[in-house]
Amino acid sequence: MHVLDDLTGFSDRARDLLTRTGRREPSPAAQMPTDFRQVRDRSGRMIPAPMDLVIQREGFRARYGGLRYDVRRSVRIEGRRYGAVEQWDFDLNDGLWADRRGWYFDWIGVRVSTPVRFLVHTDGRVGVSDGGPFIEIAPSVPHLIESHALTDMMSSWDPWPGNLEPWAPSAAGVAAASRIEGLTVVAEASGRHNTWMLSDDVAVNRLRGWTSERPCPHLVRIWTRGTEGRRRMEAVTQETRGCPPGH
Repeated sequence: MHVLDDLTGFSDRARDLLTRTGRREPSPAAQMPTDFRQVRDRSGRMIPAPMDLVIQREGFRARYGGLRYDVRRSVRIEGRRYGAVEQWDFDLNDGLWADRRGWYFDWIGVRVSTPVRFLVHTDGRVGVSDGGPFIEIAPSVPHLIESHALTDMMSSWDPWPGNLEPWAPSAAGVAAASRIEGLTVVAEASGRHNTWMLSDDVAVNRLRGWTSERPCPHLVRIWTRGTEGRRRMEAVTQETRGCPPGH
């Protein structure tokens, strides 16, 4: 069943995002079903698409094909606040690849110019590639949608200086984020490489950069809400710089 017809298992935040902005549009011209495709295995041989690839890819098409939704975003860079709306497109592309853990395929992803290709692995993980190997960004498609729902919610909060895109290098806030207390991990939106932590007035998104370069940079996005959130963030920022609060 298509996700817009069954939102079971999603948080209220994700339900709101999909109900408010989600729509199902006609997919491009019908693609050849995965079970009729020939794929190149790790040795370079052309073989019929294996069953786990057929099941995962056709399951993605049935559950998410044609899905579109919009995610509001805001960040602060060099003292200025920037906002944008991204459209996410869940239609399949044609790429199929093998790695040591199985297979993965590509889909359109965010409708902006990016240096990465969006992927789904047969083990369920969502990833990207900058021309190299599969880079995990979420444990599953529902985790990715939950992360987008949080990003959308944060558009009404005050962004702390940081990077606009996860593929843009920036270490701003990494040290400060580790000092913020009272945050709870949002499990449904988090994974090994993308963790969301939230309180009533501060939100932190810690993630690894979407790059195959090593060591992979650790990035952070931070938002505050109201006077108390701003005060807390200013205090930990001053502590990180070695300056007592109020000086």
